[in-house]
Amino acid sequence: MDLNFRIPGPTPLPPMVLSAMQRPMISHRGSQFKEFYLETLRLAREAHRTEHPVLLWPASGSAGWEASVVNLFAPGDPVLATVCGEFGQRYAEVARIFGLDVRMLEAPWGQAVTPDLLRAALEANPEVKGVFITHNETATAVTNPVAELAAVVRAHGALVLVDAVSGAGALPLEVDAWGLDFVMSGSQKAWMCPPGLMIAAIGPRAMDAVKGSGFPRFYWDFERMLQQSEQGFTPTTPALSTLYGFHAALTIMIDEGMDAVWDRHRRLGEAARRTLTEGGVELFADPAYASNTVTGFLTPEGVSTKAFNARLKEEFGVVAAGGQGPFKETMVRIGHMGWTTIGETEAAAAAAVAVAHELGSAEA
Repeated sequence: MDLNFRIPGPTPLPPMVLSAMQRPMISHRGSQFKEFYLETLRLAREAHRTEHPVLLWPASGSAGWEASVVNLFAPGDPVLATVCGEFGQRYAEVARIFGLDVRMLEAPWGQAVTPDLLRAALEANPEVKGVFITHNETATAVTNPVAELAAVVRAHGALVLVDAVSGAGALPLEVDAWGLDFVMSGSQKAWMCPPGLMIAAIGPRAMDAVKGSGFPRFYWDFERMLQQSEQGFTPTTPALSTLYGFHAALTIMIDEGMDAVWDRHRRLGEAARRTLTEGGVELFADPAYASNTVTGFLTPEGVSTKAFNARLKEEFGVVAAGGQGPFKETMVRIGHMGWTTIGETEAAAAAAVAVAHELGSAEA
């Protein structure tokens, strides 16, 4: 049985990406790499809708949390973390570990952080220097209204920091037009590559903030990476095979057009939600903020996520993900981002409906 791989990352890889990654090694200090790397960075800027630097590190996407903290703040700096799920909590925890004064704005899991909530939190914490926003909360299948939230933060005068790990490359993201200062993601989700790259779009206000940072840093140093990247090189050994794949994936996306990519993911999300709801499965996320890259729902009462996903794989060949945090044992998440089709997404959702009815009836 061929597997329908539906976890929200790592995602399936296009043949063009797989083929590109088989290229032989080249000197990462030679002219061939320079030409290739400058072109990759140009494509990355186009995909992020920014004229400012997009920098790449060999790392997982989560490394962006630490990189942003040590470059943009000093110990004791007040920041506001907006949290509506597991990954917003993790960003806040990284900042806390490094000694920032972390203020919290929490929305219930399944709900979005709204501009009104954010505005009130900033009025209560006028001294904050930066606000952490999760673009797409993978744990709850909620997409936050980043453009509106960023406008509130900019009016306040703080930096806008966005975790876009499961949003970038699939959901609308206008780095310059929305005034985003730092946006990080990972190669393994909608960018259609293996894990291995942390991708960071860094605006001019963020680069200015680097000068006032109070943390030592070496590997994550924005200025050092920028200086090398402008010359077409990297300060440390690059993840060459993953970069080959990333260049190929970016080429696919730019050829399709980013607006078309975003619209395709809108249709994927709608297909997943429609199939599940028509089958009587109740979705977890607030419909007004439902994600177009991942859809989550609770298992039937008394049925563990492990049992549900085991049946889903055994009977239908669908590989789905479990929940996070308090919903680890009771939520199923189906990914639909990157190299996938509406047919694959509908098939996975229909299989989930069938398993929900089977196990729900058995429990009843």
